[in-house]
Amino acid sequence: MTPHSPLETAWTRSKPPLLRFLNNCLSEFAAETSGKVADYIPELGKADPAYFGISLATLDGHVYEVGDSRVPFTIQSMSKPFVFALALDLLGASRVESAIGVEPSGDPFNSIRLNSENHPFNPMVNAGAIACTGLIYDSTGADAFEQIRAALSRFAGRDLAHDEAVYASESQTGDRNRAIGYLLKTNAVISDNVAGVLDVYFRQCAVLVTARDIAVMAATLANRGINPVTGEQVLSAYAISRTLSVMTSSGMYDYAGEWIYRIGIPAKSGVGGGILAALPARLGLGSYSPRLDKHGNSVRGIKVCEALSSHYDLHMLNRSDDARNAVIADYDIGKSPSRRVRRPQEREILAAHEQEVRIIELVGTLSLSAVDYVSRRLAGRPRPQFVIFDLHRVTSTTRAGARLVAEAFEELAALNVTVVLSGVRRASKEWNTLREWTAELKNVRDFYLLDTAIEWAEDQIVYRYGGSIDFHETTELAEQPLLAGLSEEELTDLASLCAIRTYQSGAKILTTGDPADTLYFLRSGAVHVTLPDGIRLATLTAGMAFGEMALLEQIRSADVFADMAATAFEVPLKDFERFRKQHPRASECIMRNLARLLADRLIVANAKVDILTAT
Repeated sequence: MTPHSPLETAWTRSKPPLLRFLNNCLSEFAAETSGKVADYIPELGKADPAYFGISLATLDGHVYEVGDSRVPFTIQSMSKPFVFALALDLLGASRVESAIGVEPSGDPFNSIRLNSENHPFNPMVNAGAIACTGLIYDSTGADAFEQIRAALSRFAGRDLAHDEAVYASESQTGDRNRAIGYLLKTNAVISDNVAGVLDVYFRQCAVLVTARDIAVMAATLANRGINPVTGEQVLSAYAISRTLSVMTSSGMYDYAGEWIYRIGIPAKSGVGGGILAALPARLGLGSYSPRLDKHGNSVRGIKVCEALSSHYDLHMLNRSDDARNAVIADYDIGKSPSRRVRRPQEREILAAHEQEVRIIELVGTLSLSAVDYVSRRLAGRPRPQFVIFDLHRVTSTTRAGARLVAEAFEELAALNVTVVLSGVRRASKEWNTLREWTAELKNVRDFYLLDTAIEWAEDQIVYRYGGSIDFHETTELAEQPLLAGLSEEELTDLASLCAIRTYQSGAKILTTGDPADTLYFLRSGAVHVTLPDGIRLATLTAGMAFGEMALLEQIRSADVFADMAATAFEVPLKDFERFRKQHPRASECIMRNLARLLADRLIVANAKVDILTAT
């Protein structure tokens, strides 16, 4: 395909399927004109009923937007889950739960009714939200609103302002909320300063957001409190999970049961016309349309959520994750050894003990069910001495999964099995979670690269069964597989053409793109061969050749670095070709050996492909 081909142009201009879906929702539901704009707060009644915006945020930080997604409106009751989560983190669960219940009320959002303990039913109705604000006010005093606004801003990933006109309008017409406030004071749920608490509450409801903002805020809830755009851990995972629980049962007021039955996504609405929906571990949705139904929920927003849930089968209780999909490959070193080129004695030992090193490549989330499946899979075969878990495709680790991993590793330690981890990014949350549970274990090692992990385990097998890997020994040309079959006279003639070169650890010996005009036979030490993108092709030790592709190519296609101080026999290609002409039999042996070496590499590469496609 040329860079400007018609096919590529059409592809790059096409809309992603999710964006097309949102555009279809926008087009279809814009015709819905039922419901009316909230007018019990006069300033809200000024909203244009034609406004309609939708935004969807994914957990990798991508945000889709259609329609009026950047039109600001006040957050209203959508602030409630975030303030509840903030209270849990600031004050602790016991303090918050002692003042506010978590049961659905079945009443409208502004009901003046408490539960049997004279506490608010839950933090999603006005009484519970005012109580939450009161708890924060008691703790932080005059800074309460700024504390709340700052938290909402962290959820949105940008600094949020508030609408002074809406605040003033709510404050002037908020007698029902004042009645709730004094009812809470009478029952010792909030302190004496009812006016101060309500002032903060009215201000928090007047914070300005957009559909895009609430999609990101919802995605942060869905992402265990980590804002997927900024990467900030806004609040604790504990506070987020409890908040989502109450949103599930009570977020949509007296429509909550119908909502969770039909749509099945934790959500919260606001009388400003917004709806946020947070599907854990999946996505966050935000919509804005001011026309409300009799429950105080956006008519168009509900239709968008219904369409999204139905079209993509997103009901939270209809998950189809299969723990068996966590294992992408499961094999031993007999089927896929490391890229270290081994000498005959080492190959014999590894061939006799190939099942002693087991490699399991994992993908997706290390959940409790996934780890349980892997541990049972391990128990179903002969016990190896080393188990390598490759985690470079693992995207997340649940705390339950990490705990079960630690318990599985403890069991392996008791059986004298060494666990090797590869592909773990040390700065990642997954690494920190794993280390939290495995820090005390003595049988766990880790390497960034899978091939390095396999190579290390192979070395341990060689050592355990009487072999040796001496990087400091010196080998001669006769031990080179590429020169197998040459006579003593031919080897002597070839040696006369060679110069011995020395390379310090880390030195770059060959560079991709340079002329291929020299052959090398490693005399001592070790080197590794890599592609320009950093992928390691092979590790070579004394007695191996490198740069041999010069016999077939004119330009170097890989880099070679010294792993440690190394020496090599170096022979210019022009001298080597003259040697081959003078010794036709030797030339035939060398080319036959080269074909065998290339065939062995192809077999190994095919074995890796077969493992991935068969598992």
